[in-house]
Amino acid sequence: MTKPMTKTQLVAALAEEMGADKKTASAALDAVTAIVTREVSGGGAVTLPGIGKVFCRARPERLVRNPATGEQITKPADKAVKVTIAKALKDSVNG
Repeated sequence: MTKPMTKTQLVAALAEEMGADKKTASAALDAVTAIVTREVSGGGAVTLPGIGKVFCRARPERLVRNPATGEQITKPADKAVKVTIAKALKDSVNG
């Protein structure tokens, strides 16, 4: 397995793909990140065409077990960010 692409590498690849400089590509990436963060934290969802859908899911209060002691405790309700991968991306990976 190879190492994941860093933000610097992503910005460089994005700049090359856009035919723009790295400063513009970095600003575009930061803007997309801010929009997705704002929308998902507000309870909405964002579909990134060809990549997938990012959304927030509420998890109910539940009983969990401490593995060290075996004691059961109640974990309060919380939210989790989920990503559903687009079929086009799955198909391109699986060939």
